Amino acid sequence: MTLIKELNVHDEFVGFYLVKELELKQTNTSPAKDYLDMVLCDASGEIPAKYWDVKDTEKDIFSPMTLVKVQGTVQLYREKPQVKISRIRNTTSEDSVSLTNFIRAAPVGSSELIETINRVIESIEDPVIRNIVGYCVDKVGEKLAHYPAAKMHHHAYFAGLAYHIVRMLEIGEFLCKQRPFLNTDMIKAGIILHDIAKPEEMIAQLGVVSDYSVQGKLIGHIAMAASWITEAALRLDIPLDSELVIGLQHLILSHHNLGEWGSPVQPQTAEAVALHYIDTLDAKLQMAEDALNATSDKELWTQPVRGLENKAMYRTSNSE
Repeated sequence: MTLIKELNVHDEFVGFYLVKELELKQTNTSPAKDYLDMVLCDASGEIPAKYWDVKDTEKDIFSPMTLVKVQGTVQLYREKPQVKISRIRNTTSEDSVSLTNFIRAAPVGSSELIETINRVIESIEDPVIRNIVGYCVDKVGEKLAHYPAAKMHHHAYFAGLAYHIVRMLEIGEFLCKQRPFLNTDMIKAGIILHDIAKPEEMIAQLGVVSDYSVQGKLIGHIAMAASWITEAALRLDIPLDSELVIGLQHLILSHHNLGEWGSPVQPQTAEAVALHYIDTLDAKLQMAEDALNATSDKELWTQPVRGLENKAMYRTSNSE
């Protein structure tokens, strides 16, 4: 079977893929014709697809997060590859394909990632900070082990959020050694808590986000996480005007840096400045890595990456 990352324009192929997104739409022609607008994916990447010749009997038999067998051709649409599906069917038990084989996952096992996060929480010396962090992590429970960090842009796969947190903790550890004036406990806490409400913001299955929750749409993960800190302080009988509580809330509320990026305030502590750039560095490098991994090894350039100013990434000799 051909992996999505190996598909090239003009390729004709047959293979099994996961339906990540699916919507029944109509053409702009007169009369309008129904078609299926889809995103197909496997462990190597994803690609948009159109099934123009959908029959009336086929309009309701396909659904997201299911496996299908597809015959199609790769075409170029607006300078990006897109599949024109000629034949498609749902898989059966006789196909002997497993859903988990088509799911992208963090390169480190989720149990190892959670173990690392818990070990860092235990290493936080200040009991107030440690207890608040523990309370917020407990709120998301087992979701932290498998949720993605985003719907599209970075770490958008199984255990992506935990992987993002652990990679940021590694960067944070280096910075705290290089810049000992930083409050190590606050850096650790900010990294673990900055996206901790993502599992409540998004609706996901096996690392694939299907939609945003009502809370996600109306409140968002930044405001939710800040309110969890308040909730933790109340439950743990910590004064809300405590410098530690306010400092933790500031880390969360400012970590996107700008209002147009979702932050109600900008970083005004050294730890908040550090958190923003640690987050940005890890997210953007992951976007570049993901784009390269999703591109055939024979190709020197990736597709444009929206989160990197819509620039394509060039594969250097070290990008292996």
